[in-house]
Amino acid sequence: MTEPAEVTEPPEATAWIDARLAALPEPQRAALQALRETIARTAPQAEQTISYAMPAFRYRGRALVSYDGFKSHCSFFPMGSEIIERHKDEFAAFATTKGTLHFTSEKPIPKKLVELIVRERMTYIDARVGRGSAAKVQA
Repeated sequence: MTEPAEVTEPPEATAWIDARLAALPEPQRAALQALRETIARTAPQAEQTISYAMPAFRYRGRALVSYDGFKSHCSFFPMGSEIIERHKDEFAAFATTKGTLHFTSEKPIPKKLVELIVRERMTYIDARVGRGSAAKVQA
């Protein structure tokens, strides 16, 4: 499968994401599909896209979140470290890096935490779009 860096047309992105997830082992595929569906329900205005050769969502023209599967874990990228730092107690059960939550199919991120991240990202994007891209806002 070709790894596009960026795809902004939703039908093409959706087809690529479907194929990407289909190629994963079933437990990983199921965990990432559940994550994908939770993101889509929480941000119905967001479009599926590909960013940095990973499945992602774009909201109001901006990167919302992305996710992907790796050999020994899955990752959820909230596009910045602020949310992870602000909610570090809620994410204590997961391995984190500066801007990533790592999880497994055996221990997925609870829907309420995914919804929290997505809503905070949408609020952040709404504030930036409303004030112009140069505005510095806390999500």
